[in-house]
Amino acid sequence: MIVWTELVVGLLAHMVRRTPTFWCVWVVLSVMTLSCSSLPPLEEQKRLVEQNNLRVRQLTPRAFLDTWGQPTYLHHQFTHFYGMKDGRLIPQARLALGEAPQGWETSLEAGDALFLAYADRGMYLVFLEEQLVYHEAMPADKVHAVGKSWKYEEQFKTRLESLPR
Repeated sequence: MIVWTELVVGLLAHMVRRTPTFWCVWVVLSVMTLSCSSLPPLEEQKRLVEQNNLRVRQLTPRAFLDTWGQPTYLHHQFTHFYGMKDGRLIPQARLALGEAPQGWETSLEAGDALFLAYADRGMYLVFLEEQLVYHEAMPADKVHAVGKSWKYEEQFKTRLESLPR
């Protein structure tokens, strides 16, 4: 999403001098932006979270934070994902080393992911580009084990890795 925004800003800065072309590009980009926006409004997202209807690519972290409150554990990490036919992205960390998820074909994605883990709800959530891409129900003790591993890993991050992107 960031690359798309930078491209648009650069193109607009260049095109603003050529008025007719600028307006044509502006209209096309506006239509594309509106058509790509598929997330429901925040209130609808909160309702879905309250009903435990966790729809992949339909929910944002804000909906969970506003509805469930602060998670037991919060983690940011560059992550590789296996893309599934149903739109889910399975984080590589949820699989054994060298394994691929059942039903996976060829789609791969990677990016800065946000992980929210709620021990009291037994829920592990992963977001990529502000959209829920993976959720897993797990017992509280497993949520705590994941959270402890994140805290352990944090000790070994360099200052460069710890900077927000």
